[in-house]
Amino acid sequence: MAEGMSQAVLTWDDLSDGIFWESHSPNALIPGFEKATFSAKLRALEGKKVSITGYLLVLDGKQSIYLLSKNPMASCFFCGNGGPESIVDLQFDKKISFSMDALISVEGTFNLNGNDPNTAYYRIENANAVSFK
Repeated sequence: MAEGMSQAVLTWDDLSDGIFWESHSPNALIPGFEKATFSAKLRALEGKKVSITGYLLVLDGKQSIYLLSKNPMASCFFCGNGGPESIVDLQFDKKISFSMDALISVEGTFNLNGNDPNTAYYRIENANAVSFK
């Protein structure tokens, strides 16, 4: 993780090294992914401005649900390459014009999700994106 003047620059290694899963319930929707515990380094970034670069995934036809992935769609978490630590939920302030698999840099407020297995473990809110070509 590199510190910028006003934000931390996250890498995918930071995200994969900072999360640990536990499952104590036989009724977990995704066994082993029920509860996440985050490293002190990631907890210290919660609520702070960060940036990260990855591939944009558009998950619905209305173009309102977005993820940032370590890998393009053909080899992303959903296709068997990586785990849930390789995606970040994106909540944009404004409608974006990027298409599926665009390589972009995103900055915004970093938040953690350690309890809900039905959503991503990482979220960037108030997100803004720029092309990274």
